[in-house]
Amino acid sequence: MKKLLSVAALLALFAAPARSQTPANVPPADPADVESVDAIMTAVYDVISGEAGEARDWDRFRSLFRPEAHLIPTGSSQNGDFFILYWSPEEYVERAGANLESSGFFEKEIHRVQEGYGQIVHLFSTYESYRSESDAAPFARGINSFQLVNDGDRWWVVNIFWQGETPANQIPTKYLPQG
Repeated sequence: MKKLLSVAALLALFAAPARSQTPANVPPADPADVESVDAIMTAVYDVISGEAGEARDWDRFRSLFRPEAHLIPTGSSQNGDFFILYWSPEEYVERAGANLESSGFFEKEIHRVQEGYGQIVHLFSTYESYRSESDAAPFARGINSFQLVNDGDRWWVVNIFWQGETPANQIPTKYLPQG
């Protein structure tokens, strides 16, 4: 047992970085965007949302994510085949950015279930998607599963894993607003 504790202690020593600094390949974040869980969640939804033809602030987007973060869409294709994709923040910008800007896209959190321990937080963020902020009804809904970490200086997005709602896969009541 003593040897196991020594190995665990050694791993902790090497794995525990000094107080974090923004990685060189990540733009600096607005401190207001990363000061709390609520702030970073608001920033994520805000930065991807905008009317058709409105440019997004992709450097702000990048500033919210650890460089090794993943954005992971999953679901069923039009022919019913299951898919799962793993994108870096940069790949998300490259693959989804132009469509968000050309079509118009607003994503709004309508409910949140959050759990945390120490410096990590996991939350299910139920969303509705609109093409315009003035749309009366969403064109889609789903759940974003966020993993966040606080490095002692700020909050970071580690992963966003999501699935859209379908007629065969309705959002459970516990993940919808009550009342």
